[in-house]
Amino acid sequence: MGICRMQSLVANVKQMIKLNNKHQTDVPKGHLAVYVGEIQKKRFVVPLSYLNQPLCQDLLRRSEEEYDFVYPTGGLTIPCHEEAFVKLTAFLRNA
Repeated sequence: MGICRMQSLVANVKQMIKLNNKHQTDVPKGHLAVYVGEIQKKRFVVPLSYLNQPLCQDLLRRSEEEYDFVYPTGGLTIPCHEEAFVKLTAFLRNA
């Protein structure tokens, strides 16, 4: 993926963060609510710093490919299994 494509991806996520923060007052500053799951979506609140990690950027690319930043839940939706996302966030928290 080229630098311009990644900048576009990050810009779209930043815009979504601004929109979500206006509507979700229970999300602490520096965090983002995301919806994860294949069929039934579960809401997670994660630190924004996770978005800089290569594994998370891969998930963002998959999300863009699947949803083109138009999410059925109204928030950033990540197409992966909930268990895999929980393991990823545990890994990032301990890294």
